[in-house]
Amino acid sequence: MNAKDWKILLVDDEREFITTLAERLELRGIPARVAFDGESALEAIAAEEPHVVILDVLMPGIKGLEVLERVKRTNPLVQVLLLTGHGSTRDGIEGMRLGAYDYMMKPLNIDTLIEKMESAIDYAKKAAALPGKSDG
Repeated sequence: MNAKDWKILLVDDEREFITTLAERLELRGIPARVAFDGESALEAIAAEEPHVVILDVLMPGIKGLEVLERVKRTNPLVQVLLLTGHGSTRDGIEGMRLGAYDYMMKPLNIDTLIEKMESAIDYAKKAAALPGKSDG
């Protein structure tokens, strides 16, 4: 699958950070939608299931780990990359336990992020091909 066909959802309450990240991905030919809180993220996922969600852990309202739990319950093939900050990996590890594909610390390296998104999409494609797995 070509990167321009990826469906990416970026979720973070830090508007400048997530808008800039979307612009940086767009410059590399990767379109991305943006949501600024957990509720908006869940609505966006229900409207058009993404391949990968880049999800901040700490947000007002619905926290990232709760969004992750809901996404994995309703859309198990959607891959979630958690963003953690403040030098703590505890939330990232908990997210992995809840079904996140991986987690990354802020600040992000854009090339590493793209590699992880590609890997997550490949993983989801293989999982979808396994007998007994749903298409999402």
